[in-house]
Amino acid sequence: MSVKDKNIIIGISGGIAAYKIPLLVRLLKKAGANVQVLMTPAAHDFVTSVTLSTLSEQAVLTDFIKDDTGLWNNHVSLGQWADLMVFAPVTANTLAKMANGQADNFLLAVYMSAKCPVMIAPAMDLDMYAHPATKANLKKLQSYGYEIIPATEGELASGLTGYGRMEEPENIFDRISTFFTPKNDLTGKKVLVTAGPTYESIDPVRFIGNHSSGKMGIAIAEAAAERGADVVLVSGPTHLQAKHPAIRTVKVQNAAQMYDAVHNEFDNADITIMAAAVADFTPEQTAGQKIKKTGDTMMLSLKPTKDILASLGQKKTGNQILIGFAMETENEKANALKKLRKKNLDFIVLNSLREKNAGFKHDTNRVTILTKSGDIIDYPLKTKKEVAADILDLVNEFQVAE
Repeated sequence: MSVKDKNIIIGISGGIAAYKIPLLVRLLKKAGANVQVLMTPAAHDFVTSVTLSTLSEQAVLTDFIKDDTGLWNNHVSLGQWADLMVFAPVTANTLAKMANGQADNFLLAVYMSAKCPVMIAPAMDLDMYAHPATKANLKKLQSYGYEIIPATEGELASGLTGYGRMEEPENIFDRISTFFTPKNDLTGKKVLVTAGPTYESIDPVRFIGNHSSGKMGIAIAEAAAERGADVVLVSGPTHLQAKHPAIRTVKVQNAAQMYDAVHNEFDNADITIMAAAVADFTPEQTAGQKIKKTGDTMMLSLKPTKDILASLGQKKTGNQILIGFAMETENEKANALKKLRKKNLDFIVLNSLREKNAGFKHDTNRVTILTKSGDIIDYPLKTKKEVAADILDLVNEFQVAE
């Protein structure tokens, strides 16, 4: 897969680097992409819409109303049309508006309506680029899961030399091409993934469970399948399901069933990623009928479930990679490192319930990965799809190193 037939929006704001964007549009069109150029009003001072519309073969859009025709440019449908939005160049002004949800022009209204990934290539003078407000806005946009293409060092329009120069169009094109080019580094590998919660029955009506939605595990399974792996997904009770045809899903309800399903698949797995939130305890007895409320209190006796991750760590061979997850609320890294060593893991993925927009049910996550070799890698807040890619990238590096 490449940029061919992909729908790409190029958003241009009013900076001198806008004069370079016709080359980017030309490269994308030559590669077969469908390109729609959007410009802020100020961008017209630096590059003409005639040039860009000729190269993109589409009318350049700046306003909600098409010229004097009275026809409406629909920012919502355009935002849904795009497979990727690329903002280049992005001025400090537009950057601040993007970070804070201010949609005072057509380009920003499309941005606020878009559901696709976003790339941002800032361009401004070195002091503006180094300003704490700009750094904070870039960090905020990165926390939304957007890819930042950092400004480079060079001669600037002011005559000064420093960081703030927009990345060259050819390199931006390479970043876009890489984004749409799937990796096949897991071809021929069998990957076993667990996802979701487990439900431990108290009676036919009630259960002990947790808030896991299964989003992270399913994202990992989908990402592994896209990279060529033969994937088995052992999923606890969740309304979500994997869609990739290379994924075989085994549905389970409780921790005991997950233990059996995972052990049935583990010996043939090259890579096992245990993303499920498995219950640590289950009722000693499950009532055959609904328990009636007969008093002010109820005593529930629990027993430990089988430790699936530890049992896999005991039997894994040198050719197998085993990855666990740790959801912590205190002493996060110390507890994750202890779990890594105790259960004989190759990596452990740490997420904290104290992180905003991370963990259960969210579409984003912020993780730290600890490896058995002692590496501790902190990642910013990203979409769970991007987190899945980071985990698999690390798996691939580990395989190459081995």
